[in-house]
Amino acid sequence: MSADTPTTTARPGILGLFENNLELVIAILLGIVSIATAYASFQGALYGGMQSSEYQKGSSLSTEAESLYLEGNQQFMQDTQVYNRLTELAIDAESTDPAIAADAQLKYETLEFQAVSEDFARAIERADAQNEADAEFYYSPLDDEDYQDSLFASYGETKEQSEAAVAKGDNANALGDKLTLYTVLMSISLFLLGIAALMRKFQVQVVLLASGLGIFVVSAVLTALVPFVSFSF
Repeated sequence: MSADTPTTTARPGILGLFENNLELVIAILLGIVSIATAYASFQGALYGGMQSSEYQKGSSLSTEAESLYLEGNQQFMQDTQVYNRLTELAIDAESTDPAIAADAQLKYETLEFQAVSEDFARAIERADAQNEADAEFYYSPLDDEDYQDSLFASYGETKEQSEAAVAKGDNANALGDKLTLYTVLMSISLFLLGIAALMRKFQVQVVLLASGLGIFVVSAVLTALVPFVSFSF
């Protein structure tokens, strides 16, 4: 060899290096996608459990709320009857006949003591004061807001808790459905990467690899946007 002839060393370029290690790249990607698929599937299962738990909680609270409403309504009907009777006795207590008036007053006080709750008694006092101040309009203690709250506040609070639990279950259901979709997309990515590993033609491998990787990246990003849920839901 002449001293003037340059010597060259054959070195593979980036493309050649990628081609020589393509099977290793695919194997690594298969492992990553498999782990991500398992994570998405596991999170979807947890969201499914959360959905069932919240729906059951919402159902129990709804039943409890209905029970509280019936209890409050029953007390309201009873108070309505008591108030109507008190009104009749109050009218009789103003009778010109002393015996009738005294008897009616005694019955009024006895019924008030035995059947009128503290909340209803305060409502009656407020209504009497309003009626004395405004003779043009009749104020009923049965319409008193504080009295109504004493009967139905527990129902309202429990009903809100029930609706919140159902809404939380609906949200968990929606997120679980999303994770199921993302799991399917990752499975498609696994399929494409698996086919790419079996192919011998470099161009075909690249196309399959790019397609699988693209699907995986999109589904992985979307999966990451779903809030993490632990066992302690």
